[in-house]
Amino acid sequence: MSGKTPIAVLISGRGSNLQCLIDACMGEDYPARIVAVISNRPDAYGLERAREAGIAAIAIDHKAFDSRMNFEAALDAALREAGAEFVCLAGFMRILTEGFVNAWEGRMINIHPSLLPKFKGVDTHARAIEAGESEHGCTVHWVTPGMDEGPVIAQARVPVLPGDTPETLAARVLVEEHRLYPEALKLALEKA
Repeated sequence: MSGKTPIAVLISGRGSNLQCLIDACMGEDYPARIVAVISNRPDAYGLERAREAGIAAIAIDHKAFDSRMNFEAALDAALREAGAEFVCLAGFMRILTEGFVNAWEGRMINIHPSLLPKFKGVDTHARAIEAGESEHGCTVHWVTPGMDEGPVIAQARVPVLPGDTPETLAARVLVEEHRLYPEALKLALEKA
């Protein structure tokens, strides 16, 4: 365990990118270990993935808080209590405030399903098809106060094929996300 950076993964859903990080962290020479998985949705399947891997699975329901500040204070406290030194967002569907982002500056990354700076935000696959893009993909980037605006760490590309639907394109991009995120985390930890 020594020499591995303790990381936390923030999720909101099924946790397929979480699973690729869990798998990578099991490698003896991988530079990170996951100390906590935190979800803002208590029913997120990703929490079950964490429990199955023997990782602390923590639900902090954003709906239980009267303000974003109070939710983020609880989130920050949980991260620090778990001993996390680095944070990976993996399908975490909450926009974080500037204060929270600045507190974790240079120690928080996100995976986004587009080739940033194109298609920030949601519905990226449908928007790429509608725009007539010939390629699409995913990006791992540093988290900064502007949504999906942080410096790019790594990207992976897939072709947009004739007849693609948002679902078929999403499935091809997801394969690349699973390959890219562990690689990009390793690069990020070398720079952090």
